[in-house]
Amino acid sequence: LPWAQERSVSRAAPAGPSLPVPTHCSDISPLLKDPVAFRALIDLLEDHLRASFPRIDFIAGECLDSRGFLIGPPLAQRLGIGFVPVRKKGKLPGPTESISYSLEYGKAELEIQSDAVEPGQRVVIVDDLLATGGTMCAACELLKRLKAEILECLVVIELKPLKGSEKLSSIPFYSLLQYD
Repeated sequence: LPWAQERSVSRAAPAGPSLPVPTHCSDISPLLKDPVAFRALIDLLEDHLRASFPRIDFIAGECLDSRGFLIGPPLAQRLGIGFVPVRKKGKLPGPTESISYSLEYGKAELEIQSDAVEPGQRVVIVDDLLATGGTMCAACELLKRLKAEILECLVVIELKPLKGSEKLSSIPFYSLLQYD
């Protein structure tokens, strides 16, 4: 039953203390330690994507240095498609596209390999958490530069008070769990 799976995921990824800073308080680490809840998470995300999109070419995962990386590859494997990393500047080999962006606590840079996707390929961007939306918007901009079709931005946890999804404007957005 999907509601039972969602309940299992919700119990394993509780809301953190009062936000907005630091945003690392809402954390999926307990979810990763629980194999039943983690499997339920991937099941729910897979079911959502299969029901929403008849064809996806790639899952793009944000910031391989963070927990978001741990969701993208298993989800891509379940869907039988490839995974494209979006990383902090200087972590990817070969020619890259990069973008600077503002965070709630400073500035950062992301990059993607210049040949990661072909023009028109259909991509879903996945991360563990959406806070202010800066990182997700930067990832979207990088994929737009490569002329990918962004089908959706998908996260496990959305911190609603920070209004990050509003920054995504016309790009479809889905969050499994929302915390006020």
